[in-house]
Amino acid sequence: MSGQTEAAASPSAASRPRWRAVARVRRGLLILLLVGQTAAAGYYLLGVLPYHGGTTLELLILALFALLYSWIAVGFWVAVFGFLVRLTGGDRHSLMRRHAPEALAATPLARTAIVMPVYHEPVHWTLSGLKAVYRDLERSGQLESFDFFILSDSRRPDTWLEEQVAWHRLVRELGAEGRLFYRRRSVNLNYKSGNIADFLRRWGAEYEYMVVLDADSLMSGQTIRTMVQLMEREPRVGILQTNPNVINGQSMFARLQQFANRFYSPLFSAGLAAIQLGEAAFWGHNAILRVHPFMRFCGLRKLTGPGIFGGPIMSHDFVEAAYMGRAGYEVWLEPTLAESFEESPPTLSDELMRDNRWAKGNLQHLWLLLTEPGIRFAHRMAFLNGIMAYLASPLWLLFLACTTLEAARMTLAPIDYFPEGHQGPFPLWPEWRPDWALALALSTAALLFLPKVLALLDAMIHRLMRGFGGALRLTASVLLEVAASVLLAPVRMLAHSRFVLAALFNVSLKWAGQNRTEETTWREAFRQQVWGMFIATGWSAFAWSLDRLFFFWSLPVALPLILAVPTSVLLSRVLVGQWLKARGLLRIPEEHQTLGVLTDAEAFRAALPGEGAMRPVERAVLDPAANRLHRALARHHAAPARRERLDAWVQQCLSEGPDGLSPLALSQLMQDRESLEQLHHGAWCARPDGHWGRCIKRLARLQDDTAP
Repeated sequence: MSGQTEAAASPSAASRPRWRAVARVRRGLLILLLVGQTAAAGYYLLGVLPYHGGTTLELLILALFALLYSWIAVGFWVAVFGFLVRLTGGDRHSLMRRHAPEALAATPLARTAIVMPVYHEPVHWTLSGLKAVYRDLERSGQLESFDFFILSDSRRPDTWLEEQVAWHRLVRELGAEGRLFYRRRSVNLNYKSGNIADFLRRWGAEYEYMVVLDADSLMSGQTIRTMVQLMEREPRVGILQTNPNVINGQSMFARLQQFANRFYSPLFSAGLAAIQLGEAAFWGHNAILRVHPFMRFCGLRKLTGPGIFGGPIMSHDFVEAAYMGRAGYEVWLEPTLAESFEESPPTLSDELMRDNRWAKGNLQHLWLLLTEPGIRFAHRMAFLNGIMAYLASPLWLLFLACTTLEAARMTLAPIDYFPEGHQGPFPLWPEWRPDWALALALSTAALLFLPKVLALLDAMIHRLMRGFGGALRLTASVLLEVAASVLLAPVRMLAHSRFVLAALFNVSLKWAGQNRTEETTWREAFRQQVWGMFIATGWSAFAWSLDRLFFFWSLPVALPLILAVPTSVLLSRVLVGQWLKARGLLRIPEEHQTLGVLTDAEAFRAALPGEGAMRPVERAVLDPAANRLHRALARHHAAPARRERLDAWVQQCLSEGPDGLSPLALSQLMQDRESLEQLHHGAWCARPDGHWGRCIKRLARLQDDTAP
């Protein structure tokens, strides 16, 4: 953590770049708009409330409303900024606008590591994507500047044994000996950030730059080369982040997420980049980092606070960007760096499972926001933005509870002319202004939905509608996405509220790989959404008993929660997603464009390796070539006590099969060179009617089927 004292050594300490003054003006304007708009909306709310803020409950409603209104107003104004930036031809202060394309293309490359951390991912799918990136770089004729690293944290033996076989096969297919490497940590401390840190400790000094990919990331060779060239020409830049587009959506849920990302993100990313400029956030993947300052300044300390605010930092990317900025380096988001892709969770259940992890990690940033010295204002705002992404949900839930209490009090209790908090000799008369309430509701709806209208205008101005299926289909897709957003918002609100409470009580989490194929069953959906259904039904029934108008006011929140089970199941269906795709709805340009890295990834993923008839553990024991590979990657354990324990597990595995061992015992066997050799010889000498005898027969049939 030397960054606090060594900032003067960074490139930007010598002079103050011009973009900082521009950023201050833009951020000042944004703050002025937010404060003014929220103050006006708060004034209208005071006029709507019966006692005009004269009670403690109404003051609480006002405070919650101000927080939530300003939160959604941020997104609205970012979209407006982005629309104006794109309308005027782009931001002249961006990195790409500083350099002529010819000069940038002529910039020599530097040694760059392309790293892909993996944890229990679909092996063939993931490595086929990496293979497509490799091939795309190879076609450029500049592959010699790049090395590739698969950094595994997988714990299940079947998964990491399959990873090793797939890596070895990929090296042979690509002729990538000495260029494509696989490393699996024996102890996976500190999640993904610990995985990257372990790589940097071992090999970081050999590289100028590091491109970080997620397991579902794809980037074209041209984009990767341009990123390296930009970093070479901009020594102040420590991190350069692309804006990845979501692709490969199959289910209806994934296609909705994919369409929303592809259609709306140009506005939001352009606006965000224009406001942040050289103090942008790092999103953890599809980005390039300058290795030496990253190693020097971005080490993550363990938090020392109570509960959730102690231990390792879970959401590392925003923190690393903040540390890089504190050290004097710049962090840029460059939306014009195209051909950068990722994938969406296929179901609502999978998205919420991911959000459960992210909520805890983002809430940890509250401790850093309050205690970490030297963090720049823009990065503190990025922390706050990430915190509010989840904290807004329980605040919304509390706002609904407070408004329900207010409605109940006005309906069930006698009018109090001298309510608590009111001072003065004259009574406070309750007053209703339905026209103000309507204006306030319309202004809130405008904040939520006008960015979508701006996106349509942007597509029309820049002639982009054809890529989304034409004007009619694009408009229908936007309406479909709006309807889905309305249905999903209350479900996410209730789930995120639960995640925030669990995080604050420091409930432990299970870190799992992402599902990329399975649909949601009715049983699973009911188990996950049943409490929301009960709460919404009870709330609506109570609202009906209070006041018919209040009941209708509750329906936009209650009805989606009541329908959450069929919504979750329907959105997870691949058949529905493909039906919409066939009719040109929720279409994105990449689905009908020929792009080398996407075409290769699709072809490589479709060519299955044909090894599914045997478990990777069984193949590691029986197949001579696989056994030799795993032994070459395994370790020698000579300690007598451990050797005795391993030998006992070998005999148990030979007699009972791999299922007779615990996952920990099986994993230790597969990591030991002598045990693998003993298992190989013992299994081939096993009885024909035993587990290993039956496996040998299956292996023989498989080899006969694949023989030419």
